Amino acid sequence: MQVTETLNEGLKRAYAITVTAAELDEKVNEKLTEAQPEIEMKGFRKGKVPMPLLKKQFGERLLGESMQEVIDGAMNKHFEDSGDRPALQPKVEMKNGEDWKPGQDVEVTMEYEALPEIPELDLSGISLEKMVVKADDAAVDEALANLAETAQDFKKRRKGSKAKDGDQVVMDFVGKIDGEAFEGGSGDDFPLVLGSNQFIPGFEEQLVGVKEEEEKDVTVSFPEDYQAEHLAGKEAVFTCTIKEVKEPVAAEINDELAQKFGAEDLAALKTQIGERLEAEYAGAARAVMKRALLDKLDEMVSFDLPPSLVEAEAGQIAHQLWHEEHPEVTDHNHGEIEPTEEHTKLAERRVRLGLLLAEMGQKAEVEVTDAEMTQAIMNQARQYPGQERQFFEFIQQNQQMQQQLRAPLFEDKVVDHVFDQATIADKEVTKDDLQAAVEALEDE
Repeated sequence: MQVTETLNEGLKRAYAITVTAAELDEKVNEKLTEAQPEIEMKGFRKGKVPMPLLKKQFGERLLGESMQEVIDGAMNKHFEDSGDRPALQPKVEMKNGEDWKPGQDVEVTMEYEALPEIPELDLSGISLEKMVVKADDAAVDEALANLAETAQDFKKRRKGSKAKDGDQVVMDFVGKIDGEAFEGGSGDDFPLVLGSNQFIPGFEEQLVGVKEEEEKDVTVSFPEDYQAEHLAGKEAVFTCTIKEVKEPVAAEINDELAQKFGAEDLAALKTQIGERLEAEYAGAARAVMKRALLDKLDEMVSFDLPPSLVEAEAGQIAHQLWHEEHPEVTDHNHGEIEPTEEHTKLAERRVRLGLLLAEMGQKAEVEVTDAEMTQAIMNQARQYPGQERQFFEFIQQNQQMQQQLRAPLFEDKVVDHVFDQATIADKEVTKDDLQAAVEALEDE
């Protein structure tokens, strides 16, 4: 077997691999010799089938297997000897594949882009600021007020008052299409909060201004994609009899409210809120500090980047941003989206930092544990109520999805490793200062 370098330009590599017919024949004979003791064939005892007959019966099939094994072995030996790590799966092509016949040498071309050498950094020289925000009484009181709103109740308005957006109307209703009542279109003593979008579009808006004991016809059209096919796209008239009009009332901030949220009393609830707020502040501060770290790392290193990785990343960025600008397009049935210079510049940063963090993590022996992966999968599964088990099984059987979940976990663990090596100074700031820093991240 012969391996000849045909291209070595930057990170691009190309090789010609030649496997002789004799080498292939030897590999096939090895496989037949290994399998011979277990082969049975009519007219022969087990293990006594002559080699020429075995070769005639199984040789052609084993030839393809042997060819693949020899080529794979040549590639693995090349990467082991050269130390190259391909950025993506190498492109392997067989010369004159359609015209090749048994007994001929096999000639293969292999092309790939090698991962660059990543410089080692002195992480102890990195200095960072960590924004620290304390949950003061004002922040806790604001959070308490928001909790009280979520626990709001409704009290009856004065008779004759008109319903406003946010009010609750208690009503009986009967829906009809072409004068005929339809299944599922009626209800008694139904409490509907106006503006909650609980009913189909256009329904709740028509009830703004109704009064107790008033009867009102609401005319709406079911959406074309409505889940009940017999109603989709049809116009319906709902006769609504208003029984009560109620206004929202925030719950009182007291021990009773605290107990609704699982706390022993109001003081305990305030303590819990303070701890939750400080955890949220810490999470936001970490995101700001992580961005500062990545900016520093990006300035500290410079190395060649595999063009294929940059191109793929730029295409993904362009595609994602295009969909954010066109939310009405929910599929990929659109023209090709060409990355801009700005997309490519961002892609270069992401690829550079990705390769750097991967190298750091490998040298530090950072690993994502099975328990961490299980927790990540469970967190994702909660987004699909009632289908958690199916989602969990889907992830377990899908290596690509597992990698998508593992990648951010690995990155965060590497970032924590760098934080441990760096010099970090706490800086007390206000909640507004932290919020401004987070918004600045989102705007970039």
